[in-house]
Amino acid sequence: MDILFLRDFRLETIIGLYEWERKAPQPILIDLEIGLYDHKAGHSDDIHDTIDYGKVAERIRSFAGSQSFHLVETLGEQIADIVRTEFGAPWVRVTLRKLAIMRGVRELGIIIERGSRL
Repeated sequence: MDILFLRDFRLETIIGLYEWERKAPQPILIDLEIGLYDHKAGHSDDIHDTIDYGKVAERIRSFAGSQSFHLVETLGEQIADIVRTEFGAPWVRVTLRKLAIMRGVRELGIIIERGSRL
């Protein structure tokens, strides 16, 4: 399996349980790994033979900017669903981090892995 990845993909969204968290968009960092069973693009050099990570990033940024979330789990799960259903990825791993949200904690978040890796 080949894996496309985006590291430190930064976006902003309303996320959190507490009123003070929901007053303004917060920065979120995402690491996204997208599995590809077919390595055809490596031979063809054609964007149509792979998943266009630019379109994936654009879709996720648009989605997160138009919604609000209480839990990092919800945002991570919905990102995984978008990548698998809209872009046809058989496997995805989403690492989602909120920054400096708790005293003494630089990052907190979740890692969600969906699909099968052959």
